[in-house]
Amino acid sequence: MANKKNVNTAEYGAQQITVLEGLEPVRKRPGMYIGSTGVSGLHHLVWEVVDNCIDEAMGGHATKIIIHLLPDQWVSVEDNGRGIPVDIHTQYKKSALELVLTKLHAGGKFGGGGYKVSGGLHGVGVSVVNALSESLRAEVKRDGKLWSQEYGYGKPLTKVEPIKKISGTGTTIFFKPDKTIFETTEFDRDTILDHLRQQAYLTKKVLIEVHDDRVKGEETSYAFYFEGGAASYVRHINHGKAAKHQNVFYVAKHDEPSDMDIEVALQYTEEYHESIFCFANNIYNPEGGTHLIGFRAALTRELNTYARTKGFLKEKDQNLTGEDVREGLTTVISIKIKEPQFEGQTKAKLGNPEARTAVESVFGEQFRIFLEEHPQDGESIVGKCVLAAQARAAARAARETVLRKGALEGLTLPGKLADCSSKDPSQSELFIVEGDSAGGSAKQGRDRETQAILPLRGKILNVERARLDKMLTNNELKSLIIAIGTNIGDAFHIEQLRYHRVIIMTDADVDGAHIRTLLLTLFYRYFPELILQNHIYIAKPPLYRVQFGKTVRWIYSDEEKKQYIEELSKDKNVQIREVVEETRDSETVENLVTESKGPKINIQRYKGLGEMNPDQLWETTMDPATRVMKQISIPDAEKADEMFDILMGSDVAPRKRFIQTHAKNVQNLDI
Repeated sequence: MANKKNVNTAEYGAQQITVLEGLEPVRKRPGMYIGSTGVSGLHHLVWEVVDNCIDEAMGGHATKIIIHLLPDQWVSVEDNGRGIPVDIHTQYKKSALELVLTKLHAGGKFGGGGYKVSGGLHGVGVSVVNALSESLRAEVKRDGKLWSQEYGYGKPLTKVEPIKKISGTGTTIFFKPDKTIFETTEFDRDTILDHLRQQAYLTKKVLIEVHDDRVKGEETSYAFYFEGGAASYVRHINHGKAAKHQNVFYVAKHDEPSDMDIEVALQYTEEYHESIFCFANNIYNPEGGTHLIGFRAALTRELNTYARTKGFLKEKDQNLTGEDVREGLTTVISIKIKEPQFEGQTKAKLGNPEARTAVESVFGEQFRIFLEEHPQDGESIVGKCVLAAQARAAARAARETVLRKGALEGLTLPGKLADCSSKDPSQSELFIVEGDSAGGSAKQGRDRETQAILPLRGKILNVERARLDKMLTNNELKSLIIAIGTNIGDAFHIEQLRYHRVIIMTDADVDGAHIRTLLLTLFYRYFPELILQNHIYIAKPPLYRVQFGKTVRWIYSDEEKKQYIEELSKDKNVQIREVVEETRDSETVENLVTESKGPKINIQRYKGLGEMNPDQLWETTMDPATRVMKQISIPDAEKADEMFDILMGSDVAPRKRFIQTHAKNVQNLDI
């Protein structure tokens, strides 16, 4: 694609703006357009405005995008593209700028005259941002003038009019989210940086700047610019991992039959899992789609052909499977397509049939050449795939031993599992608890109708460093896999899930945190669908039981404890001093007493779930009416993948750097 900026605005005027429908539904049902009114929906406003800038860059009309986080929850997004047209649209008798900002599906993305390819929500983006903003101002540099218009809650407050003469072209959108719509209007800088870094990788040779100007005297600036495209992105993802081969495969080519730009980069590492990121018009497709299907078909075919030619596969019926060739693979697939067809409003999956053929053809041909031109890399890749095939055969035997044994015994569940009586998965939940002591309390305190308890003894295997065959020889993991019921690996079937809520319930200490991390690693690597479909939770047991007179309150954090004690002290007008006593079991571990004859405040600190009586565990942690739980999600797959690599991978250096960097942020260190 051309990267040279084109400032010829003659071909992009009001007649290229097509209107499909009105804006009215947006404020009534914002979730339909931005996913939610929580933190993710708030940041989606920024993505939508940035998408318009990216569209200009992909068309070769913009080279720079600047984002400012401003005081009082304002954000500005600027590009040096052609500028949104401001002339009067002949059909609607309004400025094209006003149409773009006040009409759904009004934009240069429909009639073929504005953009060759584009992302965004099919043109609804900037109008949705306007509808969900308390205030918005658009400034357009075009035709030697700076044009401006202001809006309130999606409605124009001023006319589109020039405010001064100026050179150059471009668009700047200033907006302030409506606090009556969103749960919060505080933007997170790291979230914005992560997203824009990704966009910079996918739109090579475009400079993206981010300036955080919210606190005077503490302004910070960041800039992203990458010439390597998807290849640079793969190197970024693999940073800190042991690469299996030196050269990153990379192809960027225009496919004439489909009129599609295809960019693919890949590199194998010593890891056991696959990291793959698919994009269509810079929109992330977490569930892949036709471009991913085409890539995988070509990858398996070309590696089998190469392995047979080089003598790695000697038997005629011996073949590498898709699972074999994807072990340890890091891939970025990015295509630019005229009419993307997505499944669902969130664009999780690409549906264009022509994308499969185009990616399979372009990638297959270029990857074949890469293997021939880089024989050392080719042999390293195929060697890893053959080793993965051998491990897969061993894992299949181990898996069949585990799961077939269960089938022969009439689906016998683990003996340590205290199952619930309900057979309805939607009503059932499984508590994974740490140790027999906590398991005993949980079994006595639970609702036997809907709650199952599975105690785990000790710390489970770190699956980040183990293949499936080794996993299935671990008794604790075998019990968990059989209890969940979905099977694992290529035999996984989510419809066989026995519990729709799988709850990790561990102690509130370092060991408990480690066990949670090990379990989350297991679910992320081998049961990702359980996370994606919102089946994994973390229970939050209380840290303290505070009794003041006859009043008992459960406290879930040290900060909450501090605030509550201050409240009691103020209300009762007593002076309090704190006495810490080294005691065990369920005795009082802290005692706050008044210096006068006032009532005592008893604080009981629970280090382990086993210290709690069954009725206390039910009341605080297991009762659906009163408990607090965290639902696990993966809002950013790349970041999650990187974090699991750092915390649980075999390379010590990145983990050491992470600990050194974040050690000062630890509020409570339990040694």
